Amino acid sequence: MANGFFNVPIPVNEPVKGYAPGSKEREELQKAYNELREQQLDIPMYIGGKEVRTENKVPFTPPHDHQRVVAHYHYGNASHVEQAIDAALAAREQWSQMPWESRAAIFLKAADLLAGPFRARMNAATMIGQSKNAYQAEIDAACEMIDFFRFNVQYMTDIYKLQPESLPGMWNRLEHRPLEGFVFALTPFNFTSIAANLPAAPAMMGNVVVWKPANTQIYSAQVIMELFQAAGLPDGVINLVYVDGPEAGDVIFRHRQFAGIHFTGSTGVFNNIWKTIGEHINTYRGYPRIVGETGGKDFIVAHKSANAKEVAVSITRGAFEYQGQKCSAASRAYIPSNLWEEVKGYVVEDLKSFKMGDPGDFSNFINAVIDEKSFDKLARYIDAAKKDDSVEIIAGGNHDKSKGYFIEPTIIVAQDPQYVTMCDELFGPVLTLHVYDPEKFEETLEIVDQTSPYALTGAIFANDRYAVELATKKLSHAAGNFYINDKPTGAVVGQQPFGGSRASGTNDKAGSMLNLLRWTSARTIKETFVPPVDYRYPFLQQD
Repeated sequence: MANGFFNVPIPVNEPVKGYAPGSKEREELQKAYNELREQQLDIPMYIGGKEVRTENKVPFTPPHDHQRVVAHYHYGNASHVEQAIDAALAAREQWSQMPWESRAAIFLKAADLLAGPFRARMNAATMIGQSKNAYQAEIDAACEMIDFFRFNVQYMTDIYKLQPESLPGMWNRLEHRPLEGFVFALTPFNFTSIAANLPAAPAMMGNVVVWKPANTQIYSAQVIMELFQAAGLPDGVINLVYVDGPEAGDVIFRHRQFAGIHFTGSTGVFNNIWKTIGEHINTYRGYPRIVGETGGKDFIVAHKSANAKEVAVSITRGAFEYQGQKCSAASRAYIPSNLWEEVKGYVVEDLKSFKMGDPGDFSNFINAVIDEKSFDKLARYIDAAKKDDSVEIIAGGNHDKSKGYFIEPTIIVAQDPQYVTMCDELFGPVLTLHVYDPEKFEETLEIVDQTSPYALTGAIFANDRYAVELATKKLSHAAGNFYINDKPTGAVVGQQPFGGSRASGTNDKAGSMLNLLRWTSARTIKETFVPPVDYRYPFLQQD
């Protein structure tokens, strides 16, 4: 099927493969996983289409098996950032003038390659490098990345169709130009799809990009770059460097041609970036676009009319899938006392059934947290809670990093809704829960709204529609993605555009036209077919 005048394929969400025992996809994925795990890849940077290697080779180890070296990557420095900028700017003119249909074709081809021959390798790399189980890798590294590419092509055509009215005798049009300069993509570890989309979205709109992934995501970043090359992305459009963040920033944010940043990461880092850009604002040719999705302290609120089993499953999945390392993961919950014992029973039962270990074992629901720094932070909070008489740990509480960075999914029940783990962003498999008086629902909503500086995702469970409406209004600014009777995770491209405000970012909604608009600079063109030849207006005529 085609889509109107612009004649592009109508995007549909990529079907999620189940990886059931005996299935072809399970066999292919296990084979790719085992083959990759036994190799020691040599991972270069990619600058101007060339593989760049250095003397500084850094070992890469899986989070769930940190003694096994599966790759070495070549670590760069400021000179490589400068080379990447030069390569991007050298590619800019030709890329920016390429017809949009040709840019679209590259990313549509990338989507089809990922749906086919690249799928098992991309998923396996994500499982090994980021310790995701098969399902979490599938919905991220395959399905969501494919959806980003296909739907963004649709959004690009929608933007180009945004044209003004033209009166008789003239033709008005908008030219949606790429930004003047280069874009810096600074990407996180937790979603392979986000790591791909942050450089790809600006590039699709005709921009050139310098891309720095998190060090803990480099293993799958390499496969993303292979995918871009296989799809025919020209040299220099996206340049991939592995460098120290502050060292990269020192070069990029001082460069006159810096045009924007596409970021996902911590609020603290984003604040520093914004401040640095402000300090150098007189350096740039134009005001840089600052697009960022940052932290979250995402919530689940149950009303007294909610279904206890539904609430429990939303906690089990929303808090602990991918070890709570999703930006949207539930990390605080508010349960009315009339439902508490039933909800508690279901949740504790679920957690007892969790298996934890290597993602190569498909029976493991829980895998490792990303690195030792994350492990140590989470362990400190858990150990402090064990010693605090004001809280109770009802599930989990154990941790072990002897082989991998394993944290048991942990639930803390806090009498004080302002307890530290109800407020601090932890980014791991720790949920803190407060049991409240069911007659104080509105008061609890106010606590939810005021507890955290973040506003990314949140969920309300209720069968009372008045309660749903009250929560929707009271929590209007508490979450950029708000869920009614569903867990606060699992946004799908084309269905739930993703992003939050307050300390959670600029809310530019990845997976929608709103995000792509940030990577264009519109020029209005008015063409008059028969220009006037006399300055006089009719009112100047004499009687």
